[in-house]
Amino acid sequence: MIIRSHKEEDAAVMLQLFHDTVHNVNIQDYSQEQINAWAPENFDFNRWQERTKGYFIFVAEDDSGIVGFAELETTGHIDCFYVHYQKQGLGIGHKLLEEIERKAKALNLNEIFAEVSITARPFFERKGFRVLEEQEVSIRGQTLKNYKMNRLLV
Repeated sequence: MIIRSHKEEDAAVMLQLFHDTVHNVNIQDYSQEQINAWAPENFDFNRWQERTKGYFIFVAEDDSGIVGFAELETTGHIDCFYVHYQKQGLGIGHKLLEEIERKAKALNLNEIFAEVSITARPFFERKGFRVLEEQEVSIRGQTLKNYKMNRLLV
């Protein structure tokens, strides 16, 4: 497996990976209505690409193709962080987070932070993140619980 910077042509695969992971993994902690709002079937592809301008995006790739991705903003905010639903627990998230941390340190950031799903919270806690607050966010008419978490960089 390699971690690399994303290419523009990766966007469609990344969008599909996001959709499939939310629908197959996060369904254990959220209702079908919440999942459909979070990762709708008709997600606007142009919006998907536009929202990441200025992000540092890293892709995990193995012999089967793209198996995960993570997005870092210049503020230290981790936006999307997803591992393919059939590749969970294989260390892919760990490798992506290492790359995020490397980039954040190169940017001289003091912390990285994210809004983390119920499902992802244990992963982030194992990686040294702490919960700053529990949140309720509204998306497409649904309310979802998540956690604002951070980790200081030393």
